[in-house]
Amino acid sequence: MPIVTLTFDNGPTPGVTERVLEELDRRGLKATFFVIGHKLRTPEAASLMRQAKAAGHWVGNHTLTHSIPFGEQPSAAFAAEEIDQTEALIGDCARPEKLFRPYGREGRIGPHLFSRASVSHLLAQRYEAVLWNAVPGDWRDPDGWLDVCLAQVAAQPWSVVVLHDIANGCLPHLPDLLDRLADNGTRFVQDFPSEIILMRNGKIANLTDSLVTGDIRGLCSRAASA
Repeated sequence: MPIVTLTFDNGPTPGVTERVLEELDRRGLKATFFVIGHKLRTPEAASLMRQAKAAGHWVGNHTLTHSIPFGEQPSAAFAAEEIDQTEALIGDCARPEKLFRPYGREGRIGPHLFSRASVSHLLAQRYEAVLWNAVPGDWRDPDGWLDVCLAQVAAQPWSVVVLHDIANGCLPHLPDLLDRLADNGTRFVQDFPSEIILMRNGKIANLTDSLVTGDIRGLCSRAASA
């Protein structure tokens, strides 16, 4: 039986996010919404975030501007602004463990995801940093992503699927996806498999040098002794 964790990135988006919430509610499913901080500066988007939390969904931090991966702008000031301002806008909608997902630029995984400074900041602020392992590309292939997603889920025991609650994202085919996954016997869960959790409770879990621009050995030793 495949396991799926549903995540929605890059919202909240008025006109879209509320319809995603309706589809999830119709099926009794819970997901995680990784929000972009600057969008929360509008009352409509902030209200959608609160609706998601009230419905039992988790809210995570997906940077303030979603513009430059940390590895390509390695300053400590940039990392602090992107992380802290978003968390302040999330406010009491945040999880106790403060979920964070880096900006990957089209879902790529590599050393561009983190800088040494961003890792240090996330550890010091005790974030739970999580990745993904299924990116069907709803934003770039509005019709073909559905079959890609089903194939990705079938190929592994536990898929953390990245969809997008944006104007050109998953919404048109989301009902079909959820129905077909249910028909395939999929078990939906809200938590994350341990292997994609990179940092947790101020300590490094599965973060490696392959995900960071710079050497993290000193950070590893400090985190382990924290």
